[in-house]
Amino acid sequence: MHVVVIGAGAIGSYVGGALAQSGHDVTFLARPAQYEVLRQHGLRCDKVTGKQSVSVKAVPQTQDLKPADCVLVCVKSADTEQAGRDLIPALRPDTVVFSLQNGVENAQRLESVTHRPVVPVAVYIAVSMLAAGHVVHHGGNRLVIGQAENSANNAAFFAQAGFTVTVSSHIMTVLWEKLMVNCAYNGLSALSQMPYARMMQIDGVQDVMVSLVQECQTVASALGIPSSPEIMENLFTITSAMPEQMSSTAQDLRRGKPTEIEALNGYIVRKGQELGIATPANQVILVLTRLAEKSHCLAR
Repeated sequence: MHVVVIGAGAIGSYVGGALAQSGHDVTFLARPAQYEVLRQHGLRCDKVTGKQSVSVKAVPQTQDLKPADCVLVCVKSADTEQAGRDLIPALRPDTVVFSLQNGVENAQRLESVTHRPVVPVAVYIAVSMLAAGHVVHHGGNRLVIGQAENSANNAAFFAQAGFTVTVSSHIMTVLWEKLMVNCAYNGLSALSQMPYARMMQIDGVQDVMVSLVQECQTVASALGIPSSPEIMENLFTITSAMPEQMSSTAQDLRRGKPTEIEALNGYIVRKGQELGIATPANQVILVLTRLAEKSHCLAR
């Protein structure tokens, strides 16, 4: 299959690389620095099982894209609408569009731009970018994809590339539970610049995380989104599964890049305000991360 990946960051690179290794024809729409590396050297992936290199195609401009069998949108939430416009040249009537993004709104935002269905995908993979074209896998390999007309084919497509795949008819609940976990981990990891296991050793961190998730649950409930009774039990299992992982927000902050905090804790704060629900813990994380972003920008 011809696959187009919009966004050659950590998730896009890892998933796109796995699909290329399984025999698919993968093309990345990449920024200039990423484009040059991918064009000249291909994609490097460091896994627990060893270092791998895979040949992929890359284009620097949207007009260079060719119609695809499927498109993976892997950009930051703030770039969603632009990604929707960028992928138009890659669309055929039967092209399947997947959103492999954080947050709970992005598939809908893509649909409003592309005027076609978008399949949400919840990604449970810990990866980071060591450099342009060089991704490091830390753990996890699971995808939960939303129910669609061709769900069996969608699941097989990812499963054949080595991913553990589940199809969910309640994908919004899945995305919300992932959002809650992100709200608990991402900002704290970013502000402390600590991996999860070290972060958990600090007195009071778990209490703050519980407060963050409880606020998320209150907002979700008011919106009619149920959450699993096991969410609190599962919250801290991530630490043992990925002890050395730092959140994507921490990685962005370290590199002086804009974070996705507005689509995570910021989303909870905005929805809370609309619903008249206080979200003080999420607001503190949001404001402190905004301050850290500005501080890092000034430092650079």
